[in-house]
Amino acid sequence: MKFDIPKTPAVQVMGKSFRLAHVDPDDITPFVHSPDDKDEASPRLLQLRERLSQLQELLYAEQERDVLLIFQAMDTGGKDGAIKNLLTGVNPAGVRVTSFKAPSTGELSQDFLWRIHAQIPKRGHIGVFNRSHYEDVLITRVHGLIDEKTWKRRYEDINNFEELLTHNGTVVLKFFLHISKKEQADRLQARLDDPTKHWKFDPDDLKERKLWKAYQKAYEDAIRNCSPAHAPWFVVPADQKWARDLAITEIVVAALEAMNPQPPKADFDPKKIVIE
Repeated sequence: MKFDIPKTPAVQVMGKSFRLAHVDPDDITPFVHSPDDKDEASPRLLQLRERLSQLQELLYAEQERDVLLIFQAMDTGGKDGAIKNLLTGVNPAGVRVTSFKAPSTGELSQDFLWRIHAQIPKRGHIGVFNRSHYEDVLITRVHGLIDEKTWKRRYEDINNFEELLTHNGTVVLKFFLHISKKEQADRLQARLDDPTKHWKFDPDDLKERKLWKAYQKAYEDAIRNCSPAHAPWFVVPADQKWARDLAITEIVVAALEAMNPQPPKADFDPKKIVIE
């Protein structure tokens, strides 16, 4: 679905010339001039949350289409925080968040999209993927679990799958939360320094951190090869959490505005109804 992209730090990927290194993870323009001015963005975010709540109610009432939001990021990239912020004030009855972990033995016995298709949102709902089918061309590639021929073929499978979704009324928006390696180090250290955050720290994250360049290359290739107009990727600078959250909310609201969901017409005449 095409819609007018609002002005945000996020970059909509178009074509295979995209380079992840050309996106500054700390970019906050055109929101404000410096991170110290972030309070200027708060009123706008509140407005967007209210409008998102209204649009979600209309989408739920319409029951004809649905929205799938896909979030990917490096470790500590902020997926949980971004999703929590986006869904603040939204009716949970019309939303489903799915977090994809390592596939089970049963899931591995199926094709890699089998478990994904089962979690697609129902008509009228907003579905959110915290990690997704893209893990099957990211971690599997970086760790050598599949060969180059396989992960390249999976790009085509993913594109076909997402096109199928759009043909059936699903609007697909994909967000890569782009943080710098330094910011990741700071966030990992913050988890170590705060006893209440120790549960979020996994020593294996340090092993994955050593594969930073390989992951950046895998993400770049996946984003470049799987960003058709009907299922675009948005690379969101995510070092500044407030700018990340505002950018994502701006884009989601703009997409829903373009969908223009409408409630169904009543099959009765309200003027003839008398409540005694």
